[in-house]
Amino acid sequence: MGDKAHTHPGAAGRAQAADRPTSVRNVVLVGHSGSGKTTLVEALALTAGAVNRAGRVEDGGTVSDYDEIEHRQQRSVQLSLVPAEWNGIKVNLLDTPGYADFVGELRAGLRAADAALFVVSAADGVDGSTRMVWDECAAVGMPRAIVITHLEAARADFEEMTRVCAETFGGDDPDAVLPLYLPLRGPEGPDGHRPVTGLIGLLTRKLFDYSSGERVANEPVGDQVPLIEEARGRLIEGIISESEDETLMDRYLGGEDVDVKTLIDDAERAVARGVFFPVLAAAPAAPGARQGLGTVELLDLITGGFPTPLEHGTPQVTTPDGRPRELKPCDPDAPLVAEVVKTTSDPYVGRLSLVRVFSGTLRADQTVHVSGHGLSDRGHEDHDVDERVGALSTPFGKVQRPVSHVIAGDLACVAKLSRAETGDTLSSKDDPLVMEPWDMPDPLLPLAIEAHSKADEDKLSQGLSRLVAEDPTMRLEQNQDTHQVVLWCLGEAHADVALERLRSRYGVQVDVVPHRVSLRETFGSDASGRGRHVKQSGGHGQFAICEIEVEPLPNGSGIEFVDKVVGGAVPRQFVPSVEKGIRAQAQRGVAAGHPLVDVRVTLLDGKAHSVDSSDAAFQTAGALALREAAADAKIHLLEPVAEVSVLVGDDYVGTVMSDLSGRRGRVLGTEQSPGGRTLIRAEVPEIEIGRYAVDLRSLSHGTARFSRRYVRHEPMPPQVAERVKGEARAAS
Repeated sequence: MGDKAHTHPGAAGRAQAADRPTSVRNVVLVGHSGSGKTTLVEALALTAGAVNRAGRVEDGGTVSDYDEIEHRQQRSVQLSLVPAEWNGIKVNLLDTPGYADFVGELRAGLRAADAALFVVSAADGVDGSTRMVWDECAAVGMPRAIVITHLEAARADFEEMTRVCAETFGGDDPDAVLPLYLPLRGPEGPDGHRPVTGLIGLLTRKLFDYSSGERVANEPVGDQVPLIEEARGRLIEGIISESEDETLMDRYLGGEDVDVKTLIDDAERAVARGVFFPVLAAAPAAPGARQGLGTVELLDLITGGFPTPLEHGTPQVTTPDGRPRELKPCDPDAPLVAEVVKTTSDPYVGRLSLVRVFSGTLRADQTVHVSGHGLSDRGHEDHDVDERVGALSTPFGKVQRPVSHVIAGDLACVAKLSRAETGDTLSSKDDPLVMEPWDMPDPLLPLAIEAHSKADEDKLSQGLSRLVAEDPTMRLEQNQDTHQVVLWCLGEAHADVALERLRSRYGVQVDVVPHRVSLRETFGSDASGRGRHVKQSGGHGQFAICEIEVEPLPNGSGIEFVDKVVGGAVPRQFVPSVEKGIRAQAQRGVAAGHPLVDVRVTLLDGKAHSVDSSDAAFQTAGALALREAAADAKIHLLEPVAEVSVLVGDDYVGTVMSDLSGRRGRVLGTEQSPGGRTLIRAEVPEIEIGRYAVDLRSLSHGTARFSRRYVRHEPMPPQVAERVKGEARAAS
């Protein structure tokens, strides 16, 4: 955090496998889309010497944006890992997408990391989704720091943004969020803007000038000195108030001059404990320069203040049959427990699995046990198999640097694990273990798709299975009622990426079709029908007549069949045939092609022929009788209703409740939740919330979340039902 000696950067960037957990730092970068996370990762890698002055990886390739989709969309859509080395420490920088649709990639990054770096744009401020991630990190005690970017913007104000961060992230203790450095601005340019050229270290009272493209330490002069003292005093008090040395505050208030080393050590311990959250500034290097402003300071903070993997407890581990298993945290000699935090498919090397090793040591070519993650309800195949690990490597853009092993606390890529999916546990084949899965959001935006051609149809199943293996936030549904293939996604951008990957990576072209909800039909009144199937066309004919009565039943009753035939009018062997025909017709529907439910069908009478009656004939007669009864009755369309729970900031409660009412929703109640939020529970027809994942994000500016669960089917309003029936007639 202070003015430290630094290793020569030429060898620093070649981060290979770590030799001990204490020499690793795993850091996830968090922030809204456009805040500058990827640019910051590149700047840190450049400073650490992992890339050359042209911004290229020393071994070829680029630092990030190696996915073709990211090139086309001009934004990050997936988690990426950039390892670098600084002062003998391997720093695994985990760059996450900022757009809400890719929150699954963010959650994977949080799982793999031991600390978080929140990237805030001085031009755009802090958005609601970033605040929500901060709260998630706070709930689990993850150490955090804040870096302010885009200081070159015309309206950028570091001091004001520091105040906003303290107010937003500090909660009841804004003095826990304080800057370690103040930006130093150079002479005013022709446009009246004064660019940031350096930083003033508040603890060391030193000036670090980056104007030459290299970090140069100087002593502050003239009017720079008063800038330091007020901010320095507040910073010292903030650090001391979190110190584990309870006598330090009394000594400081008593006039004792606390030495800089003590302050730096205390600050680093407070950061590692997750009780002090320093604010720093950063900017990318100018063309041809080697060091971006603030990058040295950030790397010093990461290696000196962020915790080692030894300080991050291992998630809960059990045996496959659910018995808890205690493991020593991050011990390279303990039983192997590793987790697949990301899965990708490379056209040259096949499937690549990004793995965080939590316990033991993972070695190339060893056989491991792969434990499934229990996501079979999302269309992911659950599995427990043994697989042989392929080559191990550390990723850097398109380059894979081979390593022989990966110890507890480190991350690496594993090649050719053909069955392992994101979220799976890797363990010893002789001692299989399962890690508690991390929290993943439910995909709530349906995308109904059809193969574009016969050739695409042949490849669709395999392409979809590979797609969901990579992304546990995607759910694959084969809807038995609507006969649609549905990909459930987190939002429109998530859906676009899924379609693009199907096309470009797996060679499958699909068409998006309107998503249909699972409607039902039922009788609104009693009715009767006569089914007459009599044909004679040479040889054996077909003869079957049956008379039925239909009456509606309560919701959830299904189809009830009652036999009241007397005198053998319908021979006993053909009564099941009538029932079979009725049930088959009920499944096909009687009005708009949706399954018929909640009726009692009573067989009253009929006629048979000693020669021409048959099972098939009475099945047909039963179906005809049900259709005739439906023609004379009022048929209701039943629509599925979901209970929707929306967690939203108090400022948007009225807007959200009004919107739910406009969707024919019935609000069941509200309750206060921590953090100035309200939980709204409502019942809403599913046909009205097909795009709610997109619409709610717009209504709440990205700050609300919702969940849904099916409750029941209930009658659709007549005007809506007529519209749906009209659409069905037009489609047929």
